[in-house]
Amino acid sequence: MTAKVAYADVEVGTELPAQVFTVTRATLVEYAGASGDFNPIHWNEKFAKEVGLPDVIAHGMFTMAEAGRVVTDWAGDPGAVVEYGVRFTKPVPVPNDDEGATIEVSGKVAVKLDDNRVRVDLTATHAGQKVLGMSRAVVQLA
Repeated sequence: MTAKVAYADVEVGTELPAQVFTVTRATLVEYAGASGDFNPIHWNEKFAKEVGLPDVIAHGMFTMAEAGRVVTDWAGDPGAVVEYGVRFTKPVPVPNDDEGATIEVSGKVAVKLDDNRVRVDLTATHAGQKVLGMSRAVVQLA
């Protein structure tokens, strides 16, 4: 583990650089292939609408992973994340166009813990609505 951020250099309230992630139908196909999650709600618009969704939706784990990138990019090492969890609160509908959907993610240090660890709270939104709740990571800093 080689976190680039030093524990002494952060305070409660330290903001992580916010990021915006774009997800398109092509992204969903790529993720489905990599993850093995071929649930038709992620690629079949007709099926998604038949089960009450507004459109095909991004995989929850994809959304979670993109949010986690804010933490790993900030820490400088994915191995520095020792805990990470979220609640899936709203789906991210992905239109069938060249624009796709965006997921906006911000984070801040919420608590300084023992042993050079911090808890980072993340906010992930799409179209102004939170798509992840209780999104938190514990990060081992240098």
